[in-house]
Amino acid sequence: MAFGSLGAGGRQTPQAEINMIPLIDVMLVLLVIFIVTAPLLTHAVRVELPQAQSAPVPTDAEVVELSLDAQGQAYWNGQPLTDEALPARFADAATRQPQPELRLHADGAVPYREVARVMGAAAAAGLTRVGFVTDPRVTTD
Repeated sequence: MAFGSLGAGGRQTPQAEINMIPLIDVMLVLLVIFIVTAPLLTHAVRVELPQAQSAPVPTDAEVVELSLDAQGQAYWNGQPLTDEALPARFADAATRQPQPELRLHADGAVPYREVARVMGAAAAAGLTRVGFVTDPRVTTD
């Protein structure tokens, strides 16, 4: 048994069981606190938002695929393009409404200075929507 005897002949041994009553009391007090405070944490502020009408945003923007192969040759939507004609194409694309999205495909062997030159020419012409296309299947070692 866990209780000692009152007789003089019994030897008292230390109690090896933990007293669970204080732990249960603390747990029940915490449970009551959480039950009381939980509704206070879910209050919401009623805000009446103003009603407004606007023109729909055009989502059918043209996409221009600009590719640079390993030799530095540029291709505008699959058609070969000379370095002299590239700024004129950028200027023409920048004046269209909505402005087309320029997707740049660059071979891994193309020097960075060529990619930077093409991006600089696109920015100088006024193109703001420029993106890079990569191959997600390629992993680095």
